[in-house]
Amino acid sequence: MTDYRPPITVYRITLTQPAPRPILAAMHIDILTLFPEMFPGYLNESILKRAQAAGLLQINLHNLREYATGKHRITDEPPYGGGGGMVLKPEPIFTAVESLISNFQSPNLPIILLTPQGRPFTQTVAQELAAHPRLLLLCGRYEGVDERVQQHLVTDEISIGDFVLTGGELAAMVLVDAVARLLPGVLGAEDAAEDDSHATGLLEGPHYTRPETFRNWSVPEVLRSGHAANIARWRRQQALRRTWQRRPDMLLTATLSEEDRWFLGKLAAEPGNR
Repeated sequence: MTDYRPPITVYRITLTQPAPRPILAAMHIDILTLFPEMFPGYLNESILKRAQAAGLLQINLHNLREYATGKHRITDEPPYGGGGGMVLKPEPIFTAVESLISNFQSPNLPIILLTPQGRPFTQTVAQELAAHPRLLLLCGRYEGVDERVQQHLVTDEISIGDFVLTGGELAAMVLVDAVARLLPGVLGAEDAAEDDSHATGLLEGPHYTRPETFRNWSVPEVLRSGHAANIARWRRQQALRRTWQRRPDMLLTATLSEEDRWFLGKLAAEPGNR
């Protein structure tokens, strides 16, 4: 008897307005998940919505269950050797990934499993992934995926932190958001993401906006001076100060100038920091 194979449905994010003809090539991100309905609410808002409308980003959602065989389209089974939880089966995952990449010739396509066992996701990793024209994300679920998927199919495993989520869907959204911000044109100005926290190896300094005075707390005078060089120096020093106070470990790998080192020495000499 031939196994039942349902028709494959590709869930594509629906935009409220038609996308204009793109000027830059779009990055394509395929997300393989058991719960595609979790994504549109987040991916169809704000910067990600505008990136898709501008033709800079294309996100396709694929339901893993639709690649399973049999009448009931089973995607998970109990683990060999016993133990709690269920494990995602290898067959539907291999079938799905191989189907999605069949017409993509590049041998360097990242096939990424979102898992707490993966390498830590950082701004550097986001920059690395943003250089690829296409990504394929696999959202783990339950107790995990069959080890043969990790050994013979995925090219990378990424974790967004030392904690456990119910599945990889939230991690996939985090990765998509961080990567999309780095694509040319997504944030408008080319250097808009360059001063974000972690982008320069430091935490970002404080920001202020109107009103100039709120409950007797005033915006620093240097930011109201209009002196570009002084403002840039103040912002750099504030970034150094905030990193010193909150994430001193980052200073071990940050690229620092002689002026930066002088300022950090000054901070170390301040009362309470000795």
